[in-house]
Amino acid sequence: MASTMSAVLLLLTFVGFIYYIVKGGNLMIGFFVMAILWAVIGQIPADQVIQKVFAEPALNYGPTIIYIIFGSWFGRVLVDSGIAPAISEATNRVGKKRPLLAVLLVLIVTAFIFVSAYGVGSVIAIGVILLPIMLSVGLPRDIALSAFSMAIGAPMYLNVVLYNQIKVFFPKAQYGGTYLIFGVCATLVQLLAVMLFIFWHRKKIDPSKADENLKIIGAETQQATDVRVPKLAFVVPIIPVLMNMLFKWDAIPALTLATLLAMLLTGKFKGYQKFVTFLNDTIKQAISDIAGLIMFLMALIMFSGAASMDAVRFRPLFEAVLPHNMLILALAFGVLAPLALFRGPFHVWGAGAATAAVLSGIGLFSDAFLLPLLYVPTLLAVSTDITQSWNVWGLDYMKVQTRDFLKHGVPIMWGVSIINELLVYCFFG
Repeated sequence: MASTMSAVLLLLTFVGFIYYIVKGGNLMIGFFVMAILWAVIGQIPADQVIQKVFAEPALNYGPTIIYIIFGSWFGRVLVDSGIAPAISEATNRVGKKRPLLAVLLVLIVTAFIFVSAYGVGSVIAIGVILLPIMLSVGLPRDIALSAFSMAIGAPMYLNVVLYNQIKVFFPKAQYGGTYLIFGVCATLVQLLAVMLFIFWHRKKIDPSKADENLKIIGAETQQATDVRVPKLAFVVPIIPVLMNMLFKWDAIPALTLATLLAMLLTGKFKGYQKFVTFLNDTIKQAISDIAGLIMFLMALIMFSGAASMDAVRFRPLFEAVLPHNMLILALAFGVLAPLALFRGPFHVWGAGAATAAVLSGIGLFSDAFLLPLLYVPTLLAVSTDITQSWNVWGLDYMKVQTRDFLKHGVPIMWGVSIINELLVYCFFG
């Protein structure tokens, strides 16, 4: 009874938090307060709160912060060296003729890259190029960011890195055979939905506002006479991804190599003092760009730590309401997929760890069925949730309001989730 009451109270605070966010509340403060509330309501011992909620999550998140720093530096070098403006200018010339086609091609390229690429560093490295391209053809910032984030989420069904992370909950599931067929179908469903989203908003594409939007995010397209970089430098943005795909390099050395090549190909090594000045200026600006983001992520990871420890509180609640029919269960997960938002009870890397534990523990369903069942709502969150680290970066980089991001992404991904849950039943039911 006590666990059920705790679960209800946790869900009530969760609903209050959503209201706070929709009203434009400060995310960093909100997540920090939620971490404290969930620790208190979940009756987590004080010593564990200090160690497991506030200390260890923040310290363990250090590697991700390093990826963000190197990714931000790479992005700043791409802009300040002239490579990003040159690519945007070249794309802008093509996009002025067929801007809708240009945006759709960017989304296809994004999805293709993230079949294998993963992580906030890769997203930043690609985002600082592809997002300005979409803006350069006149797409509004909020629509561009939502489409970009959903295009990243689409191929995550096939991304082996993320699959292996969720497989921890369902060790008997196999990446291959039937799952790969399902993964391709689910990816295509989401990618098609993103394209329809862009087509629906096609009349909002306004090339006359391109320069204004680019200026807002600090990626102004320079005049053609000022953009003088060798065409070979145009391949620099994909070097981090290629090094990962071809040689399995970690993002840090891949981003460092690409950053140094960007400097080399744009003549920043000509003169020691010139190089040092450019190096220092880009590093200072890159760190400044993400200072607020880093502190927000610290608050977020503390809340995630509290949510993980409270996962057991949801066990009796789900045992009481869980349907045993696979079709009903799949439909229920599709209809209730937005509960994955804000690290909620359908997000396996949040409070949904309890859901995964309950479903796996009762033994009524196979791991092959349960993994995609929970993967679908989790990827709704990956694609549209403001607790996903690269979405947080995107909001900050594109200067987009939280409510606009959720307004565009959640309805699209909700429909995608219902369709993909039906696919789960068709393939594994």
